[in-house]
Amino acid sequence: MKILLIAPASGRWKKIGGSGLFRGKAFRFSLLSLLSVAAETPPDVEIRIVDEQVDDIPWEEDFDLVGITCMTAVAQRAYEISAQFRKKGVPVVLGGMHPTFCSEEAMLHADAVVMEDAEGIWPRVLEDAAKGRLQGIYKNESPPSLKGLKQPPRRLLKGKNYGTIQAVQATRGCANSCDFCSVAAFHHQSQRYRPVEEVRDEVAAMPENFFIFVDDNLTADKNYARDLFHALIPLKKKWITQSTLAVAEDPDFVKLAAEAGCIGLFVGLETFSGDNLDAVHKTCHRVDQYREAIRLLHSNGIGIEAGIVFGFDNDTPEVFRYTLDMLDNLEVDIIQVSIFTPLPGTSRYRTMDGRILDRDYSHYDFHNVVFRPQRMKREDLQAGHDWVTREFYRPWRIARRLLRHIRRPGGLRTLLYPIALNVAYYGRVVRWNIKGYDPAKRKDGVTQRKPGNASAAASGTRRAVPLPAGNAE
Repeated sequence: MKILLIAPASGRWKKIGGSGLFRGKAFRFSLLSLLSVAAETPPDVEIRIVDEQVDDIPWEEDFDLVGITCMTAVAQRAYEISAQFRKKGVPVVLGGMHPTFCSEEAMLHADAVVMEDAEGIWPRVLEDAAKGRLQGIYKNESPPSLKGLKQPPRRLLKGKNYGTIQAVQATRGCANSCDFCSVAAFHHQSQRYRPVEEVRDEVAAMPENFFIFVDDNLTADKNYARDLFHALIPLKKKWITQSTLAVAEDPDFVKLAAEAGCIGLFVGLETFSGDNLDAVHKTCHRVDQYREAIRLLHSNGIGIEAGIVFGFDNDTPEVFRYTLDMLDNLEVDIIQVSIFTPLPGTSRYRTMDGRILDRDYSHYDFHNVVFRPQRMKREDLQAGHDWVTREFYRPWRIARRLLRHIRRPGGLRTLLYPIALNVAYYGRVVRWNIKGYDPAKRKDGVTQRKPGNASAAASGTRRAVPLPAGNAE
């Protein structure tokens, strides 16, 4: 049996890895979803993985089965690929976030759909495919155990096309209940854990000294995380992951994470407005404690990449300049700027149904406005998102951040990582000619006012609001 596994790409991301100076390599680090499927495949089955950001689909080759994973932004592309293979008589299985949430829709474009985790169910899919009797929708009766997971066959990827292929998952899911987050919805607001010794052994076996934990919230269970960190210390490797700023509530915990090799955290700050966080049920940070939390992490040699989202219902045109100033003042090292996107499968998608203006899935990539904003024009939200992205990655701002990094503990030893990400984001600005404008700026260049309660929230004068982490999808 010969299987082709595909990670689709569309629009400006398609084949981005094959041309030009800024190829997005720093943003490609895993394909762990397809590698996990490959790990569940019997050894006598031939497997090929295609990542459309760097590869062409081998249409001329013969395959017995095609598997495609997709999130909402590439769902239409996944359907197009599926249609072409099915015309050739090759059965297609769809899986991933979007097919899980929209299984009936996905079944219109495939011979079978795997909902949620592939472990425990994929061997049965292969058995049915071999007999020519795929059963439609496949789903585990209960979430499979993460104990004894097979090692992902990283040899199937071309390492030169990725920032790193050394990606590991210690936990799966997130127990927070942010109503816009598809990760929480996909895992039913729960989190599962691998045995610490199995994670340690996988990390120890990897040939490189740097790796990434792709967990959505590695530190949610501090007891588990402490055991993991203690196990990692002897390995003397460096790593980054996703977390919440709740880690900074315990200085000893932060110190332990640094000793275990942590040099960077992606943290979903999302916004500097407590009212916005309340509105989407983001309940595991305190806006007025951002400054001290980031200082503590920096003092332990841990850099911060912040997820910033524009388009919450309390956002006004003044939010963009205010957010940029706050990011500078807090000395955030890197940002990922997104536009609020109501994703299928989330409760926010259902409550915003009447305000959604664009149903083209390719626009659901967190960089396009697909709904009617509450307190600003649609075009101003788009322009403000673009403007903050461009301004934060101005070369002079990048240079200032890197100088700050050098002065911190371990700064010289870890300088390569902030350089790589800042340059990669700058490259995206240049390659895609991202410009925008500040919607709040008058013709005479004077900003009208600060964004309502956000100023008070950041200074600690309004009540403290707790919040989570991670990307929405």
